Amino acid sequence: MPRPKLEVADIFRAHGPAYRRDHAGHLKLPQLKVMSAIEACRTAALGGHVAACTKCGHEHIAYNSCRNRHCPKCQGATAREWMSARVEDVLPVEYFHAVFTLPSQIADIAYQNKAAVYGLLFKASAQTLLTIAADPKHLGARIGMTSVLHTWGSAMTHHPHVHVIVPGGGLSPDGTRWIACRPGFFLPVRVLSRLFRRLLLEGLVRLHQTGKLAFFGELAGLADPVAFAAHLAPLRKADWVVYAKPPFGGPEAVLAYLSRYTHRVAISNHRLISADADTVAFRWKDYRIKRGDRMKVMRLSTAEFIRRFLIHVLPTGFHRIRHAGFLANGIRRDRIAMIRRLLDSAPEPDQMAEEEPLTGADEEDQLQPCPKCGGPMRVIETFLRGQTPKSRAPPWEKAA
Repeated sequence: MPRPKLEVADIFRAHGPAYRRDHAGHLKLPQLKVMSAIEACRTAALGGHVAACTKCGHEHIAYNSCRNRHCPKCQGATAREWMSARVEDVLPVEYFHAVFTLPSQIADIAYQNKAAVYGLLFKASAQTLLTIAADPKHLGARIGMTSVLHTWGSAMTHHPHVHVIVPGGGLSPDGTRWIACRPGFFLPVRVLSRLFRRLLLEGLVRLHQTGKLAFFGELAGLADPVAFAAHLAPLRKADWVVYAKPPFGGPEAVLAYLSRYTHRVAISNHRLISADADTVAFRWKDYRIKRGDRMKVMRLSTAEFIRRFLIHVLPTGFHRIRHAGFLANGIRRDRIAMIRRLLDSAPEPDQMAEEEPLTGADEEDQLQPCPKCGGPMRVIETFLRGQTPKSRAPPWEKAA
């Protein structure tokens, strides 16, 4: 995939300083750190290396990546590394994809209490699946899952939801059998939706009672327990969005999907069209259109574009990829080995699918052939943050 002509980093470098000045005192430290990291990404500010062609001597300077999890340029390589560690975890069974979404009334609360409510979203969605799957009326098995938090819609608005990838079956209560779900069907969505609603609302009430929620601006009145209860009351009878997608076509499809979703950010550089001091234009998908071309162009003021990007910065140390059930960290390796014995299957290291790259720029992390003659490139110099690389002939030419 060719490198995009316009990047989020370009917008931040050109207009970030003015945005910081105009919003001084309103930006949180994690947001400021993300802006600085993206602005410095692949520049001399982070250091880098010089590579030279062993045939023609052509030199190429490559600057280091910021490796920030919110940077659109850095996630492709990070996703590949993460997926390499997941290959042996994929089982030769059907996989299902469920999406748990917060209602807008709760999403507003989550925006002011990211760590608490996003954490609750993870917990409630996982507990919903574990509980319903363990019920003998449904599957009667102990399942495992990988959950990924996304906080954005296609237009970069605040839309928190969790994507959950679940193997189609689980261990029997005594751990002696693999219980497979019905082909093409995992668990009833309506049952999942009702339990998810109850668990999340109960969790919100507990957070409020223990003083773990803060309210500002238009939501300030929700600090009062009576007002908070009244705010949640209509949601107890509303239908909550729990969406179940068709099963994947096989382990390769699971890996390809995970590689695209686990390390996404609010917007990729390839969706950007233009930017200046006044406006940023980008492509977005209008999901309200059921048929036909959903892709449209959205134009936002430059300040609004930056604001929307920054609302998706996660709290420091918050994990947006989590595992539960028999895929939980600490027991995953033993449980996977046990399940493979029950299924009488061995891992296939070569089953890794060729994932869609998140950004072509990540390919620069590896030494590419010489752009002039196609010869192999070798690193001849490394330089630290703020240093200027020295221009010099390759060491093998000096030796000659």
